[in-house]
Amino acid sequence: MNTTKKTIAALVSVFVVVLLGIAHAAAGGEVGKSAPEISGQSWLNSKPLNLAELKGKVALVEFWTFGCYNCRNVEPYVKVWHEKYADKGLTVIAVHSPEFSHERSVENVQNYIREHAIKYPVVIDNEFKTWNRYKNHYWPAMYLIDKRGIIRYLRVGEGGYRQTEQQILALLEEPMANEK
Repeated sequence: MNTTKKTIAALVSVFVVVLLGIAHAAAGGEVGKSAPEISGQSWLNSKPLNLAELKGKVALVEFWTFGCYNCRNVEPYVKVWHEKYADKGLTVIAVHSPEFSHERSVENVQNYIREHAIKYPVVIDNEFKTWNRYKNHYWPAMYLIDKRGIIRYLRVGEGGYRQTEQQILALLEEPMANEK
């Protein structure tokens, strides 16, 4: 009986690792390549931003939707990173890509970001243009883009907060290619 439990536990562990690996590989195909442009129906908390304006800064691009339970769990960490590192060169851009019809309402998104005190730029991506450019498949997903505009890190789902923050810090410390 004890051997059966161990075997089942081992199989479940392997299954989880395989699933996580598949999810990461499917979403992570663009790591190491130039980041696609970010666009949308409208921008909240900011004028429209483009990647050329962000050269020399690190960007955290978060795909989320306000009705997503997992996105809500990631939100406090993204807020803290914005507060701690915006003045050190981090730009957070939240790409709101709706899962359900009520999430398509810009007014509903505005209410949510006001009620939750989200201060960083939010772009409305109801047509999934940015989502598709990034070949994204998940809520939440966070892409870290370096100062040269290259996607350097991807985090899908909850967790990995310490690792993500370490990646943010490492990218902020990196010099631009022409700096010495």
